[in-house]
Amino acid sequence: MKVLIPQSRYLTLSLYNKAGSSLSAANAISPSFLSLTSLPRLKQNTMAACIGASRTAITEPCPLSCDPNRSKTMDEVDLWLKMQEEARYDVEQEPVLSNYYYNSILSQGSLERALANHLSMKLSNSSLPSGTLFDVFQGVVVEDKEIVVAVMDDLRAVKERDPACVSYVHCFLNFKGFLACQAHRVAHKLWSQGRKVLALLIQNRVSEVFAVDIHPGAKIGRGILFDHATGVVIGETAVIGNDVSILHNVTLGGTGKACGDRHPKIGDGVLIGAGTCILGNIRVGDGAKIGAGSVVLKDVPARTTAVGNPARLIGGKDNPIKLDKIPSLTMDHTSYISEWSDYVI
Repeated sequence: MKVLIPQSRYLTLSLYNKAGSSLSAANAISPSFLSLTSLPRLKQNTMAACIGASRTAITEPCPLSCDPNRSKTMDEVDLWLKMQEEARYDVEQEPVLSNYYYNSILSQGSLERALANHLSMKLSNSSLPSGTLFDVFQGVVVEDKEIVVAVMDDLRAVKERDPACVSYVHCFLNFKGFLACQAHRVAHKLWSQGRKVLALLIQNRVSEVFAVDIHPGAKIGRGILFDHATGVVIGETAVIGNDVSILHNVTLGGTGKACGDRHPKIGDGVLIGAGTCILGNIRVGDGAKIGAGSVVLKDVPARTTAVGNPARLIGGKDNPIKLDKIPSLTMDHTSYISEWSDYVI
């Protein structure tokens, strides 16, 4: 078998230029912002495919696609092989979990198949069989290769930013923020295809099972971390950029008065602390940081920190202090405290 190994394409980090000048806080989210040099994006290349097997049948693990029309990148194959290696190690440590790991990871032929299977098992109930959901998830994920790329970026985001994540397979199986985000990606695809009833059903099941309520109309980028995720609510017209980190009990909602485009637009590289409410059709600029418990009702400039209720900019509105690091990657929630003159305990 001949396998062509593609050369990596590295996209450079574009948050700050050499002079340290800020990015423009344009209304449109820049697709090139925060494409990290440490995370290579590999172009799709055709590789060998394996023959599909029944979801419940006992099969040998296959690192390549079970869809003959599905091309794989070496990056995707490597991540899937890494997850299988981690799964085997976990089984060695806890043999009691061997059946669970076998059904969830080791018997699956590809990342997308494992994801479809795991989500269908998590979200099924007595009147909504896992087989039905599996067919829906599998069909969408195989059809849209961008979803698989986003899944891989999300896995890396959780592994790199969350110290509680011990492995990729641990995130894949146990982190409900990650799972809720991937279920939303499927629901959003269905919503964009006009299959709104099915998309809303998935939203409802995700809300019931994971306590994460993301409207299927919301647009979410790649490299997303929903840390803990309980109580996250995201409205229909919200837009979230790439490499964003959001903690629990965050609301991206409307003001209750507006119709149409009524929800926040979150730029690339933004960190949103726990218990934050961002309301209305406002923009949080690229690389901004929102402190925990804040209520944001107005635009937040790029590379600045907003905190409080109502939120205010650290350094003041006219001369806010500019951040020199990407907050969603550093996950630093408290650096702004040193700038407070009236901070008390």
